[in-house]
Amino acid sequence: MAGTKDNVFNSREFDQSLAGTDKPLPLFRGALQAGRENLKQRFFEHSGAALLVTAHARLIDQLIVRAWNRHLPLLPPGFRVALVAVGGYGRGELHPASDIDLMVLFEKDKPAKVQPFVEALIRFFWDMGLEVGHSVRTLKDCVREAKDDITVATNLMESRLLDGDAELFRKMRQLTHASKIWPSQKFFAAKHQEQIQRHHHFHDTAYNLEPNIKDGPGGLRDIHMISWVAQRHFDTTSLHDLVKPGFLNEEEYRTLIRGRNFLWHVRAGLHYLAGRREDRLLFDHQRELARHFGCVDRPGFLAVEQFMKRYYRTVKELSLLNEILLQHFEEAILARGRIKIRPINRRFQSHHGFLEVTHSRVFERAPFALLEMFLVMQQHPELKGVRADTIRLVRTNLHRIDTKFRRDLACRSLFMEIMRQPRGITHELRRMNAYGVLGAYLPAFGRIVGQMQHDLFHVYTVDAHSLMVLRNLRRFTLPEFRGEFPLASELIQKLVKPERLYLGGLFHDIAKGRGGDHSELGGKEAEAFCRLHNLSEYDTRFVCWLVRYHLLMSATAQREDISDPDVVLRFAQRVGDQEHLDNLYLLTVADMRGTSPAVWNTWKGRLLSQLHSATSRLLLRGIAQPIDLEEHVADLRRSALDRLRPTGLPEPAVMRFWQDLDAEYFLPYDVESLAWHAQSLAAAPATDLPIVATRCTPELGGSEFLIYTPDRDDLFAVITAGFDRLNLSIMDARIHTLHNGFALDTFVVLDHAGQPVSDARALAQLQKAMRDQLLRPQPGREIQAAGLQRQLKHFPIETRVAFSPSPKGLLTIMEVTAQDRPGLLYQVALALKHCRVNLVAAKVATYGERAEDIFFVNARDRQPLTDKTQLACLEAEIVRRLTPAPEKSEAHSIEF
Repeated sequence: MAGTKDNVFNSREFDQSLAGTDKPLPLFRGALQAGRENLKQRFFEHSGAALLVTAHARLIDQLIVRAWNRHLPLLPPGFRVALVAVGGYGRGELHPASDIDLMVLFEKDKPAKVQPFVEALIRFFWDMGLEVGHSVRTLKDCVREAKDDITVATNLMESRLLDGDAELFRKMRQLTHASKIWPSQKFFAAKHQEQIQRHHHFHDTAYNLEPNIKDGPGGLRDIHMISWVAQRHFDTTSLHDLVKPGFLNEEEYRTLIRGRNFLWHVRAGLHYLAGRREDRLLFDHQRELARHFGCVDRPGFLAVEQFMKRYYRTVKELSLLNEILLQHFEEAILARGRIKIRPINRRFQSHHGFLEVTHSRVFERAPFALLEMFLVMQQHPELKGVRADTIRLVRTNLHRIDTKFRRDLACRSLFMEIMRQPRGITHELRRMNAYGVLGAYLPAFGRIVGQMQHDLFHVYTVDAHSLMVLRNLRRFTLPEFRGEFPLASELIQKLVKPERLYLGGLFHDIAKGRGGDHSELGGKEAEAFCRLHNLSEYDTRFVCWLVRYHLLMSATAQREDISDPDVVLRFAQRVGDQEHLDNLYLLTVADMRGTSPAVWNTWKGRLLSQLHSATSRLLLRGIAQPIDLEEHVADLRRSALDRLRPTGLPEPAVMRFWQDLDAEYFLPYDVESLAWHAQSLAAAPATDLPIVATRCTPELGGSEFLIYTPDRDDLFAVITAGFDRLNLSIMDARIHTLHNGFALDTFVVLDHAGQPVSDARALAQLQKAMRDQLLRPQPGREIQAAGLQRQLKHFPIETRVAFSPSPKGLLTIMEVTAQDRPGLLYQVALALKHCRVNLVAAKVATYGERAEDIFFVNARDRQPLTDKTQLACLEAEIVRRLTPAPEKSEAHSIEF
């Protein structure tokens, strides 16, 4: 039923139609559908979400009350009853696909004879198209259940009478009032703990790739929390009523309402796009919502990134207001006894354990105190936080952090003092960011606040990531975490000036989102900062070098063959000395760990530590004195033989085994691995062929497969097909062809969850399965049959293949960039087989949705690939095999 311009429900017309029919259900269903369609149209014509949620609740009110009254004759006489809206519907807020929570309230015990009435009523609601959640309670039920469950108490607190006995409803509200159950002190403590646990569920950050706009930090539930506490303690349902007693000022109230309305708008859009209740801001909907909010792509700044930046900044503001208000409430509700004031200096004092200014005009008279307060927090770890009134004063005085402020010697000295403190750097920089001080003092940092990169690799906003990197660096210094990264903990203790490393971490991504090379642009920002803050010329160059080359070590370790002495030599020449190497290693580990929980693993850590160790040895010898390869290989062989002697393996057997291998075989492996290879293969009888050996060493970060079998053209394809069928991911591959016509191949693999297979029985089963694969080869999975994960579908990656000569010119390096998906390496193996190309080694790296794999290959005559026809064949075959077939999007697309 169409509504008028100002109302989505024409009550007079509906009542006339209802009076003239004995089949009301089609009328109700039609009115509901028409009203909701009217609201949807208004929404996509950019009507405000505040109008939508209240108008939707009014529409449902009118239909529900009429259905209720039509069913009342089914209720036996003599019962006092009320129909009550609870939860969000009780607040008069109803989003397009939200549940409609109802309570049928009786005065006394409800006999079985009222059951037909209730069942018929609820069935009618569902038949007309309403998703109703309902409860049937007496007054005693309400009191008992509210005492036992704070969620029930909260729902009843928000209840609203729709129809029925008003006196019964009033009595229920009286019996469940704070004076009867859940007094405000107990209610506040329970709700505060509930919020803490809810935030923990989201890792205490609102900066998730697909945030929950209702329950996540800074989301709608945090606003509800404020409303619930205000209602329980102050008997008010209006947020504006918090202004008069000073809990909010007018600007904060407007910020709170603007933020709530923005989240309402996003949530309504999510419900319409998903066609159901959906509170997660999924990739499926982010681009459509960005378009609805008027965002358009700009060079270096996608529309979806602009939209998400607005979202993250909104929830950041709401989180801070939540903190301010809850602290106010805590003082008003929980404070006991005399106020305990302890002076700290002329500008600050401790108020019940919270830092506060000694006078409301402190920041006006001494603007440098806007930085000093964070230094005070570092120097007084007994302080529990900053008092709400002081946080408000900080935000009111942010405009004082201007060019003059930044050039003031006192301010510059205070900031550097904060960076040099032995404790609290991470906490206070995060607090500075939350209050807006860090972005005001460092405008370049302010530009990255809330900025998200639209991919699956970077799971935090740039500002949150930068502070996470600092947190990781500081964690290396703490004795209780020394076992996590022993090398990093050892190195950081030796740093002469750790503040240079911390500045490198703070600035390393500060130029993200500008277009161009963020490392170069960030280096310029770091240089300007260092010169302004009077760092020495050497320290300035040092910090700038860290920022400019913060990706160098991870790229070298993951994309190059670090067993090649020439690779290590080039890296050592770019690093220059041990001090730069140690700082770069620490920054690299902290950066990789701070990008995403899924990015870091033990295997990558081992690569970095190997590169650090190899470079350190080269620097110690002097870069001008490269390693003598023959001497190095001889030393490895001697050490391996020493390791093998206790096993009883005859030395002649080991030497015969080694004589079929080139010197290059020894370089990628440590002594323990070489001994394991020899012990598994040197004395094995021919009847054991093909040989598959497995082991899991925790420090390696993966499970190792050693395969020894007669060589064949399709061997790599056969092996990768086996790993694919076993659902194992290859992290590293080394292919060695012996002089006797055999292949010795080693692989480091992880299971489907990205973890090493450590269980001995599971490894034994995998070992048998791989040997069976070598004896009776089976194909791997078809890449099109292995469907993409939901998130990956929203980040299509063009398959690209690039070729370049290896440093010594003996091999060809093939770089493959493609959409990460199961069976990728198997498809590359099939392409290599098809184009008659040998694989020598492979390095696999995945960055969120993007796979960037490096293959060291040559032609069948063991020469580099130079034939253009063969190169073109390989590129075309890989692109054909790795380009996924178009899939129909599962997301609902709506023309805005």
